[in-house]
Amino acid sequence: MTKPAASGIKLPKQEWMQKASTRAVMQALTVEGAETRFVGGCVRDSLLNRKDMDNIDIATSLTPEQTIQLLENSGLRAIPTGLEHGTVTAIADNDIFEITTLRRDINTDGRHATVTFTNDWLTDANRRDFTINAMYCDLEGILYDPLGGAADLRLGEIRFVGNAGKRIEEDALRILRFFRFYAYFGKNQPNAKAVAACRAAAAKIETLSGDRIRTELLKWLHAPEPTNALKCARDCGVLDYTLQFSPGETAIAKIESLLSIETRIERPDPMRRLAALTSNPSQRRTLASHLNLSKESQYRLENMFASTYEVTPDLSTEKALRFLYRVGPECFTDMTLMAWTRAPKRNSGSWQRLLSLADNWQKPKCPISGGDIIALGVPEGPTIGAVLGEVEEWWIAGNFRAGRDETFAKLRRVLDAHAG
Repeated sequence: MTKPAASGIKLPKQEWMQKASTRAVMQALTVEGAETRFVGGCVRDSLLNRKDMDNIDIATSLTPEQTIQLLENSGLRAIPTGLEHGTVTAIADNDIFEITTLRRDINTDGRHATVTFTNDWLTDANRRDFTINAMYCDLEGILYDPLGGAADLRLGEIRFVGNAGKRIEEDALRILRFFRFYAYFGKNQPNAKAVAACRAAAAKIETLSGDRIRTELLKWLHAPEPTNALKCARDCGVLDYTLQFSPGETAIAKIESLLSIETRIERPDPMRRLAALTSNPSQRRTLASHLNLSKESQYRLENMFASTYEVTPDLSTEKALRFLYRVGPECFTDMTLMAWTRAPKRNSGSWQRLLSLADNWQKPKCPISGGDIIALGVPEGPTIGAVLGEVEEWWIAGNFRAGRDETFAKLRRVLDAHAG
């Protein structure tokens, strides 16, 4: 067994390492002396002292069956989420830990891998995607870095483990992961060998499911500054396969304008950035289908560019509130920011006023309902919806000021007109 040698680096003290749940899981796994370390993103992000941890990944020399047994012996919940790949999920105090047995790949088909378990840490490191994700640390924060990931992270170098082409053959999603990590951690020019391998294998992205592409792409677009990675991915052909269309210079410029505004007002949103890459309804429909977007996301994507409601910096408060009533605060915010992107140097205060209206808006309730119409003797059917819609339009046009009595009187007049 090759044990990882300590690098001499100790991670900054991390709150997640000190939590009772973390210590309970690690104590359960090491009670019989098994080699167990944190691995991957939690180690990488801790080196940068980033605080926004999600799940904690753990590597161990234990078999999955041993892992489950030790967790349950300690009263912890163990879920066999991927036994064929050596993965067990532990839950302690509602915190989630993904625990995977050290392993090596026997064969892969670009999406799935057949693995065998090992107790060799260097073998496990050499099957990972990037050097910055092949670092381990123990509960005291001592770093084990067999492939030089800490130096790469410091230099902003995103480097595949071993042969870049072979890593991509094992899983084509690693193409998108390369650009995502470059967006977050890259400095200077991207690794030339990595870019060449991504260019050569770009067509393999078409073998991935829309769900996997969408998840990775939105993580990429959530980076504080994703545009350099987007430009590089466009230039080497990756973005064409990722989006199913080629965004031009105008789309990239639109992203840069949107980023500038979002950064200034601290409202990052990957779905809005995705929409900014599109130039027409056809591209948005293509994205919706290709990325398997939910109906809610499709609705949001289309309505960012809805022409029915024109948002301008001099939009009156009364008209803005009517728009808000019809589309809701999220959609109104999207439309406002997209309109602001088209005129980024003008009327910052006016755009901020509109965003503040959306932030503080509470939807007023129409004073009448379909039940009131039925109570007046109108039989159930399409007439109720038509009458209610007409009265509601009148109430909205009056800036929601009419109370129940006034609105009820309007209802009677509308019913008389329909009867006539």
